[in-house]
Amino acid sequence: MEPTDTGWSWGWAGWGLAAMLLFWAIGAYNRVMSLRNAIAVAFAQLDTHMSARASVCAELLAVLRPLLPNEQATFDALDAAQQEVQTALQAVRARPYAGDPVASLGVASAVHAAALTRLMSMLEHHAELREHPELFAQVDELKMIERQRSFTRQVFNQAVGAYNEAIIQFPTRVLASFYGFREARSL
Repeated sequence: MEPTDTGWSWGWAGWGLAAMLLFWAIGAYNRVMSLRNAIAVAFAQLDTHMSARASVCAELLAVLRPLLPNEQATFDALDAAQQEVQTALQAVRARPYAGDPVASLGVASAVHAAALTRLMSMLEHHAELREHPELFAQVDELKMIERQRSFTRQVFNQAVGAYNEAIIQFPTRVLASFYGFREARSL
């Protein structure tokens, strides 16, 4: 009789262990999915500010082109950088947790920042533009949007960091590749 009792108790212990592992796997999956969804939410906020920046840059360029015909190269560089950012944003919107599209957006954003810095420097050197107060209102709005974008970029990077940390921790790391979770990239 003892062998039967031992077999019966090991059977229940095995089922209990299997159930515990199953519930752990489900919990780990839900935790990582929650963190991945937080990346998407953070990116949506960042996307809003980047779209607002694009709108203000377009308005600013429309005002500046007729006023400074000799600076068309600067305007064209900013316009091209803005188009690059918009193309990269389109790719990231589908999967903000994917590494390669976010890396492309990072490069496009760096190019855009350089072009925008050049434009702001140019504005400082043209004293005749002070006669156009609406122009400086747009510049102020652009500066405010840049500060907001910087903050939402930081929130996005923190969400990416929390997700990446979760998928490399043991024992979740064991299931990460099984579930198809890959490392996300920050901006």
